[in-house]
Amino acid sequence: MAEHEGGPSARELEEGRLLKELEAIHRTRHETLLHGSKDALVTHTQRMNELEHEYVRRHPERAQTPGRTRSGARARTAPDQEDGHP
Repeated sequence: MAEHEGGPSARELEEGRLLKELEAIHRTRHETLLHGSKDALVTHTQRMNELEHEYVRRHPERAQTPGRTRSGARARTAPDQEDGHP
């Protein structure tokens, strides 16, 4: 398995390990943002992007929750707009 500064290459991770890496990086994101050095945040962001892109590459037809799409978000805010709220 090819290793690099941020850990094993996302493309080379088996599915279960990819999911565990994604869970771990999302769990530590807020703490890194608030308290990590600039370099730590850059490294964390790069690794998170690598893992997320690999997941999407493997699962282009993944199930999507309607409320997490642009049209779903618009539908969620439509009643407020009718009441004169932005």
